[in-house]
Amino acid sequence: MKISIIGSGNVATHIAKALNLAGVEIAQIWSFHYENAQILAKLVNAKAVKELNDLNSGSDICIIAVKDDAIPAIVYQLKDYKGLLAHTSGAVDLGVFEGHTSDYGVFYPLQTFSKQKELDFSKVPLCLEAKNANVLKELSALASLLSKNIYEIDSEKRKILHLSAVFACNFTNHLYVLAQQILAHYEIDFDIIRPLIEETAHKVQTALPLNVQTGPAIRNDQQTLAKHEALLQEMPQLLEIYRILSESIKKNR
Repeated sequence: MKISIIGSGNVATHIAKALNLAGVEIAQIWSFHYENAQILAKLVNAKAVKELNDLNSGSDICIIAVKDDAIPAIVYQLKDYKGLLAHTSGAVDLGVFEGHTSDYGVFYPLQTFSKQKELDFSKVPLCLEAKNANVLKELSALASLLSKNIYEIDSEKRKILHLSAVFACNFTNHLYVLAQQILAHYEIDFDIIRPLIEETAHKVQTALPLNVQTGPAIRNDQQTLAKHEALLQEMPQLLEIYRILSESIKKNR
């Protein structure tokens, strides 16, 4: 089995490296920036190509790992590709392929990726969707080389997964950013709360989040809530976020 990869960002890089480590041949890499394709291709012993048309031969599966809004145009340009096409998006419907290719599916890794951060891909949930049973079998065979956690998830449920991931990951990380801003405003180093962040994340590995919620809002500690709001008077945007989240916690007690 030979694989081609469209993209050179965080998702493309981790998938390419994981496949290479699993012994899968990466035939070709294409990226919007040829220089980036060359860098990734060198990492996984593949060939960087300048034109999408060059992917029409030499691989069995082409994995499209680019921004969501770029996927339709990429699919259209690959309409003459003879192998199986699969995108890695959590929010793009399987129907994006219809009318453009005969064999297609989704190969969605439910994880946050950064090029600089290594991870154990065997623990990454891989959510698959396919046009038919034969395509699903092929994608499942590929997925089993990378992960122990493989799920067949349709487009609607995948969108829900992606939405929940935004709350659990992207929004949570943004709250870290805001916490950093508050600490910096009062000249306190961010490192001091890293153990707190680690323990909070560790708790939900074995318990439901609602059951381990702590803080003044869950206790309805009005005195502490008022003190916090007073500290945020000079930061009205953060004050608004604090009030909204505190009210949400109270309603979910």
